[in-house]
Amino acid sequence: MFCYQCEQTFEGKGCTKYGICGKDPTTAALQDLLVYAAKGIAAHAHRARLLGARDRKIDLFVIEALFSAVTNVNFDPQRLKDLLLRAAAMRDAARTLYEQAAQAAGTSPERLCGPAEWTPADSLDGLVEQGTTVSIADRRKRLGDDIAGLQELLTYGLKGAAAYADHAQILGVEDETVWAFFHEALAFLASEPTDAEALTAMCLKCGEVNLKVMELLDAANTGAYGSPVPTAVRVEPVKGKAIVVSGHDLKDLEELLVQTEGKGVNVYTHGEMLPAHGYPGLKKFSHLVGNYGGAWQDQQTEFAAFPGAILMTTNCIQRPQDSYKNRIFTSGLVAWPGVTHVTDRDFSPVIDAALAADGFPADGPDKTITVGFGHSAVLGIADRVVAAVKSGAIRHFFLIGGCDGARSGRNYYTELAKAVPRDCVILTLACGKYRFNKLDFGQIDGIPRLLDVGQCNDAYSAIQIAVALAQAFATDVNSLPLSLVLSWYEQKAVAILLTLLHLGIRNIRIGPSLPAFVTPSVLALLVERFNIAPISTPQEDLQAILN
Repeated sequence: MFCYQCEQTFEGKGCTKYGICGKDPTTAALQDLLVYAAKGIAAHAHRARLLGARDRKIDLFVIEALFSAVTNVNFDPQRLKDLLLRAAAMRDAARTLYEQAAQAAGTSPERLCGPAEWTPADSLDGLVEQGTTVSIADRRKRLGDDIAGLQELLTYGLKGAAAYADHAQILGVEDETVWAFFHEALAFLASEPTDAEALTAMCLKCGEVNLKVMELLDAANTGAYGSPVPTAVRVEPVKGKAIVVSGHDLKDLEELLVQTEGKGVNVYTHGEMLPAHGYPGLKKFSHLVGNYGGAWQDQQTEFAAFPGAILMTTNCIQRPQDSYKNRIFTSGLVAWPGVTHVTDRDFSPVIDAALAADGFPADGPDKTITVGFGHSAVLGIADRVVAAVKSGAIRHFFLIGGCDGARSGRNYYTELAKAVPRDCVILTLACGKYRFNKLDFGQIDGIPRLLDVGQCNDAYSAIQIAVALAQAFATDVNSLPLSLVLSWYEQKAVAILLTLLHLGIRNIRIGPSLPAFVTPSVLALLVERFNIAPISTPQEDLQAILN
């Protein structure tokens, strides 16, 4: 196997024997083959769409296939095998769609090769063997590190955008131009492009489309649950039976809250589900009592200590420990071998496990943190923010956030947040905020110095806030007293970075290490165009930013 799609890849170069995330060579090969199959489906679907033909089942399957290959989502070889067999059927459907559209248009369809003509092996071992022949390592040998790295940069951006598109469509919000782009970009990759400029341009287009996708998801979330409002969230337990929900899927959380109502079970959020407390449509449930634990990488310790049932939605799952393997459940696209998977949002097994567990024996201390500072909430006090900047009360804004992880060096973000001067405001989002979100940063003229914008996809909110401030000061985002210091871990962070680059935002600092797939020559290109830089030390970066 070879995988370097996440920040924690072995020695910062690539996992070759076993994934740091817990992915074994079998799973890695099947995921590589699934992405390859998605390219083949898209090669036909893109051409069909150019002739006016589309099939939503094909559109939806492609984003589910991409999302299933995101880090910490699907570790189950059998479920991946099932996806690959479905992929072959979808490829056949896409080919038929294209051929019929060509016939209707009076043209002859192209004969497509490579992933477009892939036929699945008839056994799991055979599929694994096929996966090893379409690996990243193979393309690096044939095309060189730079081109393979740019291809992967685009692939990872597509995986991240697919995750957000899937969340949005679950809530009934989608856009034809987004579906079309996934097929266009994957068809482009299926042709195995080697032109660095063309690859870079497509990466930036992916960033542009991901901005649209995040807008759709924002509309989906706020349309379903209302705009987030500042909300104090309890971070200590409440006596009683308990379920903790991790991941990102608000619909799963809503359905669980409905099914547990009146059953004497308290529900807690974990990781990226924390922002759910700010949505009026979710916070109305009185048994959504608080947040438990921190970021995803601490779950093995935290879940072992949790006296209830655990539900993993979307990505972020780690290898379950034996101490809680019989009370952890997956839903959606998440899977781990031997873990019970919930289908059709029937959470009865989760509830039964919670009722059978001990629950918390007593209340913890009354300690809270505040969430819910999405773009609607912040722009609602924009006049106060602008006045504070003009008066000099607020000197600078820092966006400190992104994906958290276990690699050493991430204490940088804690130290940076603590060192930010008291006349500066910190915006934060995603699970990177757990590095410092329980600290007391105080206020400036009644404005909290720490504003939790939400999940990683709520980068859209941060962008809207920045754009509104730029308009208020009659300038552009790059001229604002605003600095972005980002942590990354997996492919959704890559999609967001491409969006920021598409918007022309410069001087972004990223860490704790740079992506292994970004080669020195590609990094030089990013530095030249966008002045992107790796983090150094909190003191050096603060001095450079504020001076």
